Amino acid sequence: MKIVTIVGARPQFIKCAPVSRLLRRFHIEILVHTDQHYDQGLSGIFFQELEIPEPNYHLGVGSSSHGKQTGEMLIGVENILLKEQPDLVLVYGDTNSTLAGALAAAKLNIPIAHVEAGLRSNDKTMPEEINRIIVDHISSLLLCPTITSINNLQHEGINNGLHLIGDVMVDALLYNRSIAEKKSLILKQLGLYPKTYLVLTFHRPSNTDMIQKIQNIILGVSNSSLQVIFPVHPRTRKSLENSGIWMNLPNNIKPIEPLGYLDMLNLMNNAIKIVTDSGGIQKEAYLLGVPCITLRDNTEWIETVQEGWNVLVGANKDEITKAIVNFNPMGVRKEIFGIGAADKIVLLLSNKRVYVT
Repeated sequence: MKIVTIVGARPQFIKCAPVSRLLRRFHIEILVHTDQHYDQGLSGIFFQELEIPEPNYHLGVGSSSHGKQTGEMLIGVENILLKEQPDLVLVYGDTNSTLAGALAAAKLNIPIAHVEAGLRSNDKTMPEEINRIIVDHISSLLLCPTITSINNLQHEGINNGLHLIGDVMVDALLYNRSIAEKKSLILKQLGLYPKTYLVLTFHRPSNTDMIQKIQNIILGVSNSSLQVIFPVHPRTRKSLENSGIWMNLPNNIKPIEPLGYLDMLNLMNNAIKIVTDSGGIQKEAYLLGVPCITLRDNTEWIETVQEGWNVLVGANKDEITKAIVNFNPMGVRKEIFGIGAADKIVLLLSNKRVYVT
């Protein structure tokens, strides 16, 4: 069977690595990189470290407005699908690459499998939420990470093609955690000791497009006595520079370039807490057992909040500081994301009968 896989952003590279590794034993996979994330720090290094095969196609779309970016991807993916004539299109997550890949396939009546189906933040001001909803409603095979995601889809009237498989990021973490411990030198390079520092990341437009929110986040983490390691997303750096904040960061905040997967995994694993607005990092923090402070008012990973390992603080300066000091979850974490999903995904993709809805 021929399967076209669409990826374009850091979280998708992490998710596709264990699936592609197994999928290629049994099927032909054509890998398409939209280049939504295109620089070395957010793309190239992930392909190298995670041993992802070189993409068969690069679309070279890069950064632009949502409409322009999605439109260019849609044209590019459609041309590839017409040429390759695949049996199935596989998409991951909730980015513009996900949406473009699914729309192109749907218009050509090619079955779509959506990994991470059913996630909902219930905030339609988030572009990712719109992408999730549309992709789920046009997919044939909905590969859901949690029972909550199953319930979300059923609530929207989607009852066919649903499969509870767990989360493929579990596969990636289990495979790479020990490798990161052996190979990553990031703590030594930064002069860090385990459990003595915070990790800070934020990149969502809802935070980076408002100077007041940026200031609140920076002030909230700087009020801590802990050192703050801050891998800076290109969008975030641009906003910090344009606002003048970049040149006046507090002394305890150490900005660094974006990290590869192994270095980032090791940095997070040894942090005392993580402060982020990233959906993927919220989940990785839970899997690593590191308390997560989320710079949003809602989350698609509500289970991490319900289990007590994630707290939503928005961009509220005082709430950020309070959580850094007082948020200390304890106890055993439930396996809410399963114990691995790659094998289940490949098994389902191999069974053509599941595409019939």
